[in-house]
Amino acid sequence: MKKPLVTHPPLAYKDEKFLENDDARPLRILAEYLQPLHNFREEGIHDTIVFFGSARLTPNGPLGRYYKEARELARLVTTWCKGLASPGHRYTVCSGGGGGIMEAANRGASDAGGRTIGLNIGLPHEQRPNRYITRGLSFEFHYFFMRKLWFAHLARAMVVFPGGFGTLDEMAEILTLQQTGKFDRKIPILLYGSEYWKEIINFDALARHGMISRSDLKLFRYADDPGTACAMLQAALKPRTTEKIPAFAHSRTSHRRGALRASAISVSEMLETVSVNSDECYDLDPPKVLPRSIRGSKSRPSSLRDRK
Repeated sequence: MKKPLVTHPPLAYKDEKFLENDDARPLRILAEYLQPLHNFREEGIHDTIVFFGSARLTPNGPLGRYYKEARELARLVTTWCKGLASPGHRYTVCSGGGGGIMEAANRGASDAGGRTIGLNIGLPHEQRPNRYITRGLSFEFHYFFMRKLWFAHLARAMVVFPGGFGTLDEMAEILTLQQTGKFDRKIPILLYGSEYWKEIINFDALARHGMISRSDLKLFRYADDPGTACAMLQAALKPRTTEKIPAFAHSRTSHRRGALRASAISVSEMLETVSVNSDECYDLDPPKVLPRSIRGSKSRPSSLRDRK
């Protein structure tokens, strides 16, 4: 009589069924932090200049000049950065990886023979990475908040071209981090296209109504042509040839005793926060807060299982 074959279970980190389960969500989130970190170290990426803007802009369409000018600005910035003496790649042009302004930024950096980063996001309409991103520096994210973390993580400057909800969201988050002092560094923010931005957002009205301080208007500047924008970035950025490639992003955090300290992202705190609050964070339906005793059970709403 033949002995039954012994089947060996897969290793946990190779078990796809487990990794796609709700209980493995903290691992998927952590992977979207550690994989880019690993690649940036391997590729010698030191810091970035981030370009935000609409995916809908085309060179020959309405507002098409912004595509051309984003491309030219990225080319100018990359040409300047390639001449800096540094052990790593300084001020690498980084975009959201898709079309429109994102493509223009990556394309301009490629025109100058430089490396360029694309942080793409998986969307229902299937946004695809553009073909100008440097091989090894194209990333695909599932979680918007992890993608946003990487926009801010190595950023030393940001240029915001005309865009819609996504661009407004990204711009507002960075402005808020600057306003509240959560960055341990000052990041120059250029709003490119003063006519567009002054029509879309009345920043003076926000200050007049007391929603922001007058001093908050100094958090950003306007630029209207690639040459001027590049000169503004060069004046604001001070390269340090001895600075090491950062391993973790530091932020200014309020201590329990009231003192301010610079602290790195704690992996254990990230895992604990995601595990405890996963239901509240990921259920897009009306809140269904489960007791902590059953949060790890299979009785979660189906809406959670569908949103991996």
